[in-house]
Amino acid sequence: MTTREMQDRIIELKREKDVCILAHAYQSHDIWEVADFIGDSYGLSVQAAKAPQSTLLMCGVRFMAETCKILSPDKKVLLANPMAGCPMAIQMNRDQALQLKAANPGLPLVAYINTTASLKTVCDVVVTSSSAVKIIGRMPEKEMLFIPDCNLGGWIAEQLPDKKLHMIQGGCPTHMRMTRQDVLAARAAHPKALLLVHPECRKEVVDLADYVGSTTGIMKYAESSDANEFIIGTESSIVSHLQFSCPEKRFYLLSKQCVCHNMKMTTLPDVLHAVEGIGGDEITLTDQTIRNARKCIDRMIELGG
Repeated sequence: MTTREMQDRIIELKREKDVCILAHAYQSHDIWEVADFIGDSYGLSVQAAKAPQSTLLMCGVRFMAETCKILSPDKKVLLANPMAGCPMAIQMNRDQALQLKAANPGLPLVAYINTTASLKTVCDVVVTSSSAVKIIGRMPEKEMLFIPDCNLGGWIAEQLPDKKLHMIQGGCPTHMRMTRQDVLAARAAHPKALLLVHPECRKEVVDLADYVGSTTGIMKYAESSDANEFIIGTESSIVSHLQFSCPEKRFYLLSKQCVCHNMKMTTLPDVLHAVEGIGGDEITLTDQTIRNARKCIDRMIELGG
């Protein structure tokens, strides 16, 4: 089958079988073209909860599919590629989080949404890269624990000097690969380009950026900016998507190491097999896990508006 033939078959089957396809921003463009919704992990979950379809197919990684299940417990949720995980999401488990809370009584535990459903059951609130500053800024507590991404936590702390964040070692392997040397080399090669980076990047990279924000924030900034050249410091697929949306502009990858291998696992044939009913992995969570994990997400919604 050609790419177009496969896409047409997926579109036909998703309508027949009442499937809503969710594609994370880091998925390839051929998957974007068959998706019902595209966005970050939390945004997709919110859209999924509103979608009328009875089955949700997540083209992303496992914690994202779990979040969809937490917010849509009555729907069938599938992960397109069962092997697609997130290294950061498993850097801390539930027992370690409980030990951390016991050692720091009275301090709320704030977690990046890039965490497992099990870990979310013992967190007080979760945040996204786009909502973290607003949510933590609105929390009444002045001191808190933050897991697991120390780069994101450090960036948040700089925006909120009246808050004290205790960060536990962790971070995104993909964004950690980008260095100050990469920035200097990219700026030398493209002196007119603006540098747009994700706050999961190292501080040495963030400090040199013209814009720091979430994946969707980076895309919106580039699309609306009057500038014509950009160096992109996040997962490599964003360069491709921006080249499609703004063909008159030029986009350069900060480093050839900016690749999330887990996101790259999901292919268009994976999506086809999942909607055919012969592929994918159904996400199952206990009622207790869903109920307890939902609390920190509801707190995020309450504080984030």
